Amino acid sequence: MKKNILIDVERLKYPRSGIANVCVSLIRGLDEKLCHFNYTLYGPEKNIPATQSDFKVINWKFWQKKIKINTSSFSLIHVTHQLSDYFHSKKTDQKKVVILHDLNFLHDNSSAKKIEKSKKLVQKNIGNADSIVCISEFVKNDFLKNKHLFALKNDVKIEVIYNGLVLPENEKFSSERKYDFINRKFILNIGVLFPKKNQEALLNLIAENERDLVLITSSTKSEYKERFLEKVKNLGLEKKVHILENVENNEKYFLLQQCESYCHPSLAEGFGIPPVEAMHFGKPVFLSNLTSLPEIGGDLAFYFKDFSPELMKKTYEEGIEKFNANKDEYSAKLKDRASKFSYKSMAESYERLYQDLLD
Repeated sequence: MKKNILIDVERLKYPRSGIANVCVSLIRGLDEKLCHFNYTLYGPEKNIPATQSDFKVINWKFWQKKIKINTSSFSLIHVTHQLSDYFHSKKTDQKKVVILHDLNFLHDNSSAKKIEKSKKLVQKNIGNADSIVCISEFVKNDFLKNKHLFALKNDVKIEVIYNGLVLPENEKFSSERKYDFINRKFILNIGVLFPKKNQEALLNLIAENERDLVLITSSTKSEYKERFLEKVKNLGLEKKVHILENVENNEKYFLLQQCESYCHPSLAEGFGIPPVEAMHFGKPVFLSNLTSLPEIGGDLAFYFKDFSPELMKKTYEEGIEKFNANKDEYSAKLKDRASKFSYKSMAESYERLYQDLLD
């Protein structure tokens, strides 16, 4: 008889977020294989993709933070984010898997109050976990360095399963929107406008040349966004910087297909989904050499070793020249690397983990 597994995909309430992307990819990966378990998905029903298999759904409600749902029928609970508010307790005979995306709150100059609050929430999720899955070797190493901050089960498994993505099968995308930059060379960046994403460093790459900068971001207000816009104004780059908010996937893929390059100078990443998407379209990828990003780009990406204007411009020009010198072959290698981060491989890894814990 198949055992019952509950997967917490509550983060699908933010459908354009990176974690939502991973949740959708996991659901699809499990749906496309011969499932060894009965799966129930906990999340906002309207955002959970339809499945061919008989997956059940428990519709998320905000009040379930306080009045918990009954999980007694499940042999295993899979929490897909270390800051989840919903499944802190479990029965003695239940197993629990928690995905650890990052410990950025320890490194991003958060206030002592925020650090303490985040630590407590992570503790509630991982303290009784049987397996903590880190999404990159960087996250695993960072966690092991800071393991002393948490009380864990003695026999907890700590391992790495890379995020897997559902990448588009179409080769070509179109747009009905009329972008005034579309026939010019433009650099693309995807991510929330936050200090750790470091988008202002990209202004170095479009000053005093013919390139534009296009940012796909959310409509979130932040002090950093105000600072960024002020810097754009001070540098006289208003006509060269284009901020697109809450872009649909097909529109995002169209822009990835059209850009000259994808640049991601982030100071802190647990994984890095947009660079994988850019590689899938065979685009040259320029990354910071920090945290998990060298794991994602490997030896095919070009890396900013610091963010001084001179070095960034040198890195960019040399990288574009190298890419263009052998464009077709380089693009093919980038596409092949992106395929390594497959949603099918991710689903198989998780099902194997469930099997190991429940046997």
